[in-house]
Amino acid sequence: MDSAISSFEPQAIVVMGVSGCGKSSVGAACADALGWTLHEGDTYHAPESVAKMRAGTPLTDADRAGWLDRLADLLAAPSEGAGRVLTCSALRRRYRDRLRQATPSLGFVFLALDYDAALARVQSRAGHFFSPALVSNQFATLESPVGEPGVLVLDATRPMAALVAAVVAWAAPTQAATSSPNPITGRDTSPGDIA
Repeated sequence: MDSAISSFEPQAIVVMGVSGCGKSSVGAACADALGWTLHEGDTYHAPESVAKMRAGTPLTDADRAGWLDRLADLLAAPSEGAGRVLTCSALRRRYRDRLRQATPSLGFVFLALDYDAALARVQSRAGHFFSPALVSNQFATLESPVGEPGVLVLDATRPMAALVAAVVAWAAPTQAATSSPNPITGRDTSPGDIA
Protein backbone atom coordinates (compact mmCIF):
# COMPACT_ATOMS: atom_id res chain seq x y z
CA MET A 1 0.00 0.00 0.00
CA ASP A 2 1.28 3.48 -0.87
CA SER A 3 2.41 5.32 2.30
CA ALA A 4 0.78 8.55 1.12
CA ILE A 5 -2.53 6.72 0.84
CA SER A 6 -2.13 4.81 4.11
CA SER A 7 -1.61 8.04 6.08
CA PHE A 8 -4.50 9.84 4.35
CA GLU A 9 -7.23 10.81 6.82
CA PRO A 10 -9.99 12.76 5.06
CA GLN A 11 -11.85 15.64 6.71
CA ALA A 12 -14.83 14.76 4.52
CA ILE A 13 -15.79 11.88 2.27
CA VAL A 14 -17.97 11.63 -0.80
CA VAL A 15 -19.78 8.32 -1.21
CA MET A 16 -20.01 8.03 -4.97
CA GLY A 17 -21.04 5.81 -7.84
CA VAL A 18 -23.82 5.17 -10.31
CA SER A 19 -27.46 5.29 -9.31
CA GLY A 20 -28.44 2.19 -7.39
CA CYS A 21 -24.99 1.55 -5.90
CA GLY A 22 -26.20 2.37 -2.39
CA LYS A 23 -24.78 5.87 -1.87
CA SER A 24 -27.60 7.05 0.39
CA SER A 25 -27.74 3.93 2.56
CA VAL A 26 -23.97 3.53 2.87
CA GLY A 27 -23.46 7.27 3.36
CA ALA A 28 -26.00 7.40 6.18
CA ALA A 29 -24.55 4.33 7.89
CA CYS A 30 -20.99 5.68 7.59
CA ALA A 31 -21.98 9.11 8.92
CA ASP A 32 -23.63 7.40 11.88
CA ALA A 33 -20.62 5.13 12.55
CA LEU A 34 -18.13 8.01 12.27
CA GLY A 35 -20.25 10.56 14.12
CA TRP A 36 -19.99 12.85 11.09
CA THR A 37 -22.64 15.07 9.47
CA LEU A 38 -24.50 13.57 6.50
CA HIS A 39 -25.42 15.60 3.43
CA GLU A 40 -27.59 13.91 0.79
CA GLY A 41 -26.39 15.29 -2.54
CA ASP A 42 -29.67 14.68 -4.36
CA THR A 43 -31.41 17.29 -2.19
CA TYR A 44 -29.20 19.98 -3.75
CA HIS A 45 -30.35 19.37 -7.34
CA ALA A 46 -32.31 22.18 -8.97
CA PRO A 47 -36.04 21.41 -9.37
CA GLU A 48 -35.59 21.50 -13.15
CA SER A 49 -32.92 18.80 -12.93
CA VAL A 50 -35.11 16.58 -10.76
CA ALA A 51 -37.94 16.98 -13.29
CA LYS A 52 -35.60 16.00 -16.13
CA MET A 53 -34.40 12.88 -14.30
CA ARG A 54 -37.95 11.91 -13.37
CA ALA A 55 -38.86 12.16 -17.08
CA GLY A 56 -35.89 9.98 -18.05
CA THR A 57 -33.87 12.83 -19.58
CA PRO A 58 -30.13 12.71 -18.80
CA LEU A 59 -28.56 15.73 -17.15
CA THR A 60 -25.95 17.70 -19.05
CA ASP A 61 -22.76 19.17 -17.63
CA ALA A 62 -24.56 22.54 -17.64
CA ASP A 63 -27.35 21.01 -15.52
CA ARG A 64 -24.81 19.64 -13.07
CA ALA A 65 -22.68 22.80 -12.81
CA GLY A 66 -24.86 24.65 -10.32
CA TRP A 67 -25.40 21.45 -8.33
CA LEU A 68 -21.65 20.84 -8.05
CA ASP A 69 -21.12 24.48 -7.05
CA ARG A 70 -23.69 24.09 -4.25
CA LEU A 71 -22.00 20.88 -3.07
CA ALA A 72 -18.56 22.50 -3.21
CA ASP A 73 -19.85 25.46 -1.17
CA LEU A 74 -21.24 23.01 1.36
CA LEU A 75 -17.86 21.26 1.66
CA ALA A 76 -16.00 24.59 1.91
CA ALA A 77 -18.19 25.94 4.73
CA PRO A 78 -16.93 25.54 8.30
CA SER A 79 -17.67 22.06 9.61
CA GLU A 80 -20.36 21.60 12.27
CA GLY A 81 -18.55 18.59 13.71
CA ALA A 82 -15.76 16.11 13.26
CA GLY A 83 -16.30 15.58 9.55
CA ARG A 84 -18.78 15.31 6.72
CA VAL A 85 -20.19 12.56 4.54
CA LEU A 86 -21.65 13.69 1.22
CA THR A 87 -23.52 11.41 -1.16
CA CYS A 88 -22.92 12.40 -4.77
CA SER A 89 -22.63 10.41 -7.99
CA ALA A 90 -19.42 12.33 -8.92
CA LEU A 91 -19.26 10.34 -12.14
CA ARG A 92 -16.61 12.35 -13.99
CA ARG A 93 -13.09 13.30 -12.95
CA ARG A 94 -13.81 16.99 -13.43
CA TYR A 95 -16.82 16.75 -11.06
CA ARG A 96 -14.61 15.15 -8.42
CA ASP A 97 -11.90 17.74 -9.00
CA ARG A 98 -14.47 20.52 -8.54
CA LEU A 99 -15.33 19.06 -5.13
CA ARG A 100 -11.64 18.54 -4.26
CA GLN A 101 -11.04 22.27 -4.79
CA ALA A 102 -13.50 22.98 -1.96
CA THR A 103 -11.73 21.06 0.80
CA PRO A 104 -8.07 20.08 1.14
CA SER A 105 -8.59 16.58 2.54
CA LEU A 106 -11.50 15.11 0.61
CA GLY A 107 -11.78 11.37 0.17
CA PHE A 108 -14.01 9.43 -2.20
CA VAL A 109 -15.62 6.07 -1.49
CA PHE A 110 -16.43 4.51 -4.87
CA LEU A 111 -19.19 1.90 -4.60
CA ALA A 112 -18.49 -0.20 -7.68
CA LEU A 113 -21.47 -2.02 -9.20
CA ASP A 114 -22.14 -3.61 -12.58
CA TYR A 115 -24.91 -2.50 -14.93
CA ASP A 116 -27.32 -5.39 -14.32
CA ALA A 117 -27.16 -5.01 -10.54
CA ALA A 118 -27.59 -1.22 -10.77
CA LEU A 119 -30.59 -1.55 -13.06
CA ALA A 120 -32.24 -4.13 -10.80
CA ARG A 121 -31.74 -1.91 -7.75
CA VAL A 122 -33.07 1.22 -9.47
CA GLN A 123 -36.11 -0.67 -10.79
CA SER A 124 -36.92 -1.87 -7.27
CA ARG A 125 -36.93 1.63 -5.70
CA ALA A 126 -40.47 2.84 -5.19
CA GLY A 127 -41.08 6.56 -5.33
CA HIS A 128 -37.54 7.66 -6.21
CA PHE A 129 -37.30 10.39 -8.85
CA PHE A 130 -34.50 8.71 -10.80
CA SER A 131 -35.82 6.90 -13.88
CA PRO A 132 -34.45 3.39 -14.58
CA ALA A 133 -34.09 4.54 -18.21
CA LEU A 134 -31.10 6.64 -17.09
CA VAL A 135 -28.95 3.81 -15.73
CA SER A 136 -27.22 3.23 -19.07
CA ASN A 137 -26.40 6.95 -19.25
CA GLN A 138 -24.82 6.75 -15.79
CA PHE A 139 -22.44 4.03 -17.01
CA ALA A 140 -21.70 5.95 -20.20
CA THR A 141 -20.83 9.04 -18.12
CA LEU A 142 -18.80 7.23 -15.45
CA GLU A 143 -15.06 7.87 -15.50
CA SER A 144 -13.68 5.42 -12.96
CA PRO A 145 -11.85 7.07 -10.07
CA VAL A 146 -9.53 4.08 -9.71
CA GLY A 147 -5.98 5.42 -9.56
CA GLU A 148 -6.95 8.89 -8.33
CA PRO A 149 -5.56 9.96 -4.95
CA GLY A 150 -7.73 9.56 -1.87
CA VAL A 151 -10.12 6.97 -3.31
CA LEU A 152 -11.38 3.85 -1.56
CA VAL A 153 -12.92 1.33 -3.97
CA LEU A 154 -15.52 -1.06 -2.56
CA ASP A 155 -17.72 -3.74 -4.10
CA ALA A 156 -21.23 -2.31 -3.61
CA THR A 157 -22.69 -5.82 -3.28
CA ARG A 158 -20.84 -6.48 0.00
CA PRO A 159 -22.94 -6.51 3.18
CA MET A 160 -23.64 -3.08 4.68
CA ALA A 161 -21.68 -3.84 7.87
CA ALA A 162 -18.62 -4.79 5.81
CA LEU A 163 -18.85 -1.62 3.72
CA VAL A 164 -19.17 0.58 6.80
CA ALA A 165 -16.30 -1.17 8.59
CA ALA A 166 -14.06 -0.67 5.54
CA VAL A 167 -14.91 3.03 5.32
CA VAL A 168 -14.36 3.62 9.05
CA ALA A 169 -11.03 1.76 8.92
CA TRP A 170 -9.96 3.98 6.03
CA ALA A 171 -11.40 7.36 7.06
CA ALA A 172 -10.78 7.13 10.81
CA PRO A 173 -8.21 4.41 11.48
CA THR A 174 -7.78 5.43 15.12
CA GLN A 175 -11.51 5.10 15.70
CA ALA A 176 -11.61 1.78 13.84
CA ALA A 177 -8.78 0.39 15.99
CA THR A 178 -10.80 1.01 19.14
CA SER A 179 -14.15 -0.16 17.76
CA SER A 180 -15.67 -3.57 18.35
CA PRO A 181 -15.53 -6.41 15.84
CA ASN A 182 -18.02 -6.63 13.01
CA PRO A 183 -21.47 -7.35 14.52
CA ILE A 184 -22.43 -9.63 11.64
CA THR A 185 -19.38 -11.87 11.48
CA GLY A 186 -17.98 -11.33 14.97
CA ARG A 187 -14.58 -10.53 13.53
CA ASP A 188 -12.86 -7.55 12.02
CA THR A 189 -13.70 -6.79 8.40
CA SER A 190 -10.88 -6.13 5.98
CA PRO A 191 -10.96 -2.75 4.25
CA GLY A 192 -11.63 -2.46 0.53
CA ASP A 193 -9.19 -1.80 -2.24
CA ILE A 194 -7.50 1.57 -2.07
CA ALA A 195 -6.99 3.13 -5.45
